[in-house]
Amino acid sequence: MTDRVGIAMDDTTDAEIIAASAVDAASFGLLFDRHVDRIYAYIVRRVGPSLAEELTAETFARAFADRARFIPLQESAGPWLYGIATNLIHNARRAERRRLAAYERAWARPPVSSDDFDRADSRVDADRVAPRLIAALIRMEPGDRDALLLFAWQELTYNEIGVALGIPAGTVGSRISRARQRLRVSLGETGDDRMGAV
Repeated sequence: MTDRVGIAMDDTTDAEIIAASAVDAASFGLLFDRHVDRIYAYIVRRVGPSLAEELTAETFARAFADRARFIPLQESAGPWLYGIATNLIHNARRAERRRLAAYERAWARPPVSSDDFDRADSRVDADRVAPRLIAALIRMEPGDRDALLLFAWQELTYNEIGVALGIPAGTVGSRISRARQRLRVSLGETGDDRMGAV
């Protein structure tokens, strides 16, 4: 597939698109098309839909403005974009805390209606665990929460998270390990491995 400026999208790396945008700024739109949905989804989960469009637009505006400084350590610019988005989220931290508090309140509602009886067991279990999980995320150090959520929600590798947050992969591992331990403590150290994927 070829785009409007003649670049073959399927065979072109993000680094090549960014380099091409130095000559033809419109080609940066390919990078936007490739990554906007995942960046937007990540931001929505962190701060909610009211700020997500604005922060997503700002992420790509900053990426465009700073594209000459992009260092192609890997084929995908995704980690670089997540790093920009995470920095913008730090500026909107109060909104994220309100969002997590809203999740906590939502999970505190009465669990099930008779229409949901078939799903009652899993819903009751989730209703029991979710408020403690969300409260633990609220209390967590921002760096630990960033690493954990990039790993759990966006499924980035430790190396990709390191690029996104500007830290070594070993530090990412330490932050995720610390975050998991705090979650286990908050969930009552039941030995339950619900957080095993986190």
